[in-house]
Amino acid sequence: MLEFLKPAPDAEIKVPKEKVPRYFKIWQTRILISTVIIYIGYYIVRLIFTVQQNDISEAYGFSMGQIGTILSMFGVGYGISKLIMGTLADRSNPNRYVATGLIISAIINALYGATKNFGVILVLMLLNSIMQGMGAAACQRLVCLWFGRKGKGSIMARGTAFAIWSSAHNAGAFMCVAVISLSGLLFGSSLQWTFWTASIVSILIAVTVLVLGGDRPTSKGLPTIEEYSGDKVVVKGGEIVEGEVTNDSVLKIFFEYILKNKLVWAVILASISIYVVRYGIMSWIPNYLVNVKGFDNENAKWLTGIFELAAVPGVIIIGFITDLLKGRRAIMVIISLLTMLACLITYFAATDQNLIIIVLLIMGTFIYAPATIVGLMVNEAVPKFANGMSTGTMGFCQYLIGEVTATLVIGWVVEAYGWDAGNIIVYAFAGIAIIASIYILIHQNRMYRKIDEV
Repeated sequence: MLEFLKPAPDAEIKVPKEKVPRYFKIWQTRILISTVIIYIGYYIVRLIFTVQQNDISEAYGFSMGQIGTILSMFGVGYGISKLIMGTLADRSNPNRYVATGLIISAIINALYGATKNFGVILVLMLLNSIMQGMGAAACQRLVCLWFGRKGKGSIMARGTAFAIWSSAHNAGAFMCVAVISLSGLLFGSSLQWTFWTASIVSILIAVTVLVLGGDRPTSKGLPTIEEYSGDKVVVKGGEIVEGEVTNDSVLKIFFEYILKNKLVWAVILASISIYVVRYGIMSWIPNYLVNVKGFDNENAKWLTGIFELAAVPGVIIIGFITDLLKGRRAIMVIISLLTMLACLITYFAATDQNLIIIVLLIMGTFIYAPATIVGLMVNEAVPKFANGMSTGTMGFCQYLIGEVTATLVIGWVVEAYGWDAGNIIVYAFAGIAIIASIYILIHQNRMYRKIDEV
């Protein structure tokens, strides 16, 4: 790995014991702010193509199937990238790692504005997705390194911090629409300048985060979160497994803590299913609302952003509730998924545009809350030195199976059989997510009873 991206060494000078709480809280605040704004930047460049799909289709002459193919290319590349880049994140300086990924992603995004060739755009989407894989794993690792499950001596517990960070992608989707509007004000209706404006904004964000963020607590002269708050990580063979880094090989970590871990795979199954619902709705909002529900194209674009932004308060509140439940997060996942199912039924059946808007505003919370919580649960099912790998493994499955199903499969199914057939796919995966979450609840309760007894 490049020297710039290697983990910072432990600080030689330790923070005096009496000053540790204050410095820990200062750095927790900095880490939380930096992970939020960097992920907003990732989503600005990630969603430009999705939000502009109707304009791109008209200007470039792409069919719905071609648009779906391009969108699915991101899922393929991102899924593979999250597995590889997530593993590298465990062995890097996560702050520098995440900022580097955004800078390169923004440069690739700018190239969208230089071509109308379908094949070239496919390749660019693939390359962009690979760089995007450097984002989530590094951010999640930072949250787990700096925040404990119970929040003792911290500005907040891990579930709330994770929900705030995860809400950044909702805010990022709204900011993506806002950047498109900014580009329109500054440069007119040029599609090219929407890509270029997004890239400039994201690079500025990355540079800010390089200054604001940091590596592990020990690199700042502070104790680990386990030492500071008494946080316990995970039970393996009846024992607590701790540590931020390890000398074990990548393969050993994968087999011991991922492949053999039933809870990890149950969480991954739930997450795949939630991602089919998430992208089956979000990716097609502009197209579905315009062609099926009769919405104006510009209003449909803004509803994509509003759908995401409206979810932020609810996701944070639900994340906070999971902390009150002492980390037994599957309870809120099940409640959210049942509410989501009711919203899906209404969204697909409704004809009144006001009702559709209201349902979209509500549904965002109950799609993104479980999507957020399962992302944290997969980290909590493994030691901290495997956080990036668990995130990457889940991301590989989420995007290679979940998003590809929601974009490529639904795109071609709808073109062949109509929107009702696409809706059936979404319903089926919502049901799978509920069943998997019930299993997780049972398993998770057993695990935490054992941890809390130690």
